[in-house]
Amino acid sequence: MTDEHFMRLALREAECAFEADEVPIGAIVVMNEKVIARGHNMTEKLCDPTAHAEMIALTAAFNAMGSKYLPEATLYVTIEPCGMCAGALYWSQIGRVVFGAGDDKSSYRRNQPGRSPFHPSTALTGGILSDDCAQLMKDFFYQKRK
Repeated sequence: MTDEHFMRLALREAECAFEADEVPIGAIVVMNEKVIARGHNMTEKLCDPTAHAEMIALTAAFNAMGSKYLPEATLYVTIEPCGMCAGALYWSQIGRVVFGAGDDKSSYRRNQPGRSPFHPSTALTGGILSDDCAQLMKDFFYQKRK
């Protein structure tokens, strides 16, 4: 299984968000090459500004594993995490974060330039299926502006 394979699964979650008129960001959590949790943005549906894809997927993963730590897990998310989600990922001690497209407006880098907010043992990989992830966002916001 490759990062591209799992990012495609995260993209499916993002498409679910798109169809629900939510900002199309999707996330999955993988351990031992098995998806243990998934989520997509649900801020509108839940009237909750913290209901980001990463937060939904992390909560599901904590429940699935019966633990608040995920050092052996990888989170795949279609868009670079925001500061709030980066903080949650820090506390989860997740082993790896893989994101698709960067986000210069809302990513964790906006408030932490040059510094990683992730746990020291967390590996970070970006740019996986970046064009596909970015295009879904562009399509969503284009549709909103019509």
